[in-house]
Amino acid sequence: MFVIHEVSKQTGISVRTLRYYEEIGLLFPSAKTEGGHRLYGEEELKTLQQIVFLKTLGFRLKDIQTLLNESWDWVESLDHQLAFVQEEQNKLQQMESAILGLQNALAIEGSLNESLIQKIINLSNQSNEKKQALRKQIFTVADLKLIKKLPNLNRNDPHSLEWLGLLGQLKQLRGNYAAESDPVQRIIKRMMEKAAEEYKGNESFLEKMWEIRKSSLQSEQIGLYPLEEDFIYFIEQAFTIYEIKNSQKGDLQQ
Repeated sequence: MFVIHEVSKQTGISVRTLRYYEEIGLLFPSAKTEGGHRLYGEEELKTLQQIVFLKTLGFRLKDIQTLLNESWDWVESLDHQLAFVQEEQNKLQQMESAILGLQNALAIEGSLNESLIQKIINLSNQSNEKKQALRKQIFTVADLKLIKKLPNLNRNDPHSLEWLGLLGQLKQLRGNYAAESDPVQRIIKRMMEKAAEEYKGNESFLEKMWEIRKSSLQSEQIGLYPLEEDFIYFIEQAFTIYEIKNSQKGDLQQ
């Protein structure tokens, strides 16, 4: 038999909580000393372990009180609780995705304004079924597989982070450097290298994606991160200059 302070010490559950469990009829001491100290035996400790375990599964105290009754329908209860936990997991994943999206948007833009946040909210609220249906109209089956490889604002994998980082660097440079400048061209060179590494043999897909990217409406419809038209024009200028320079180098080498 253990007094309440010993039970608290062994289990890590506060004396106040143990007294509360008694108050609501969840766990009673098996006896009391002449001095009025609560005593707990082996059965009470087992019950306490069950209470703690069920709490970790997300059950509320009033539900636990019923669950400890042998007549309770465990199958129905566990099915219900599993569905609840899975729903909460989905909510947490959506929250995680939204937070990552805002963090990555901040890395690209340097700051967040109301207009941009609203655009990101609109993308988040976009019907996935509608977006997928539109993609199937525009892209081939092979293209749809490649879309999954595109960098995603709501992920933090190295592939996505590097692309987002390169976009962020271009954003910062645009205000002080021309499209033909060395700092801008170095970033474009890395973008071209990454595109060649990841989409070799699928240049037509990249061209199709770029045409869609240049349309703010189409970009939004298929769920692409919103980029300003003047920034897209700057990127296109930089890519054109890079291709011209490299084609001239090739002619000289020949």
